[in-house]
Amino acid sequence: MSTSQEQFVLAIESLERDAAYSAAAALSELIEPAADAVSIFEDGPHWRIDAYYTGSETAETALTRLSSIYAEQASKASLKPVVQENWVALSQAALPPVQAGRFTICGSHDLHRVPTGPNTIVVEAGEAFGTAHHATTYGCLLALDRLARQTPFRNILDLGTGSGILALALRRALPHAQIVASDIDARSVEVACENAERNGLGRLAGGPRFLVADGLRDSLIQASAPYDLVVANILARPLIALAPQITATLAKRSTLVLSGILIPQAREVSARFLSLGLELVRHERHHGWSTLIFKMRDKPRNSRHKKSERYNLFMPAYD
Repeated sequence: MSTSQEQFVLAIESLERDAAYSAAAALSELIEPAADAVSIFEDGPHWRIDAYYTGSETAETALTRLSSIYAEQASKASLKPVVQENWVALSQAALPPVQAGRFTICGSHDLHRVPTGPNTIVVEAGEAFGTAHHATTYGCLLALDRLARQTPFRNILDLGTGSGILALALRRALPHAQIVASDIDARSVEVACENAERNGLGRLAGGPRFLVADGLRDSLIQASAPYDLVVANILARPLIALAPQITATLAKRSTLVLSGILIPQAREVSARFLSLGLELVRHERHHGWSTLIFKMRDKPRNSRHKKSERYNLFMPAYD
């Protein structure tokens, strides 16, 4: 019988490159329980993923949840015990830097090979979502880079901040903005604060205000509204459920960036926010995931849009 501390590897073989990267990102940053470490290998004409977990039950749960998103990849998976190692450290050393617009995201192990400057942000792979290797975070960074060049946002909310990467990028791009960043998970907020200090963006240095909050139920979030920019990189179901609360925090002509949405889910999420008076101005797609950018209309329309109007608003797409 295996002990709860025994290490297991979830190996997925014979994958195409894009399928391998999508599944690896899901195992490392999206699916709970997250893997202790994930590695991707080129194996002849195909690719292989090794995801490491503590305990067989944890690995089996991750495989079950992967099956609900990537059934084909999960069908090629196997589980087996491995010799214990410091898999988190090994995973960090294997993650390459990510370039997303003006931002370079890397771990401390890569500081010797990336450009130094205010747009380099150090975020360690670990316990909180957000290293820019996942398409949802990457898509948000690209969108925020572009938006910050167009508009000098002054009051910003980062809902579901995870590692704090988006709030830190916004602070670098918009040094005069007030930024509130929240997460329902207390450990994620601790990690975000650690990342802020690591990048010289702690509270004493004028960095974002990180806090633990369930959705928008927090006095500081409410008192700081309305926001001219809100970004929420969470998941489709919570976004739909929180849509009225999110919309209520927006100022006139403000911008809303949503991610954590699979492309097939984007139409439903879009329709919900359209019904609340927003206009979809851009839909970006990255490796199976959508990033949606909305603008608040000056005068909200009647929520009974024509079907054809909703479809037309949804059409803009950028890769």
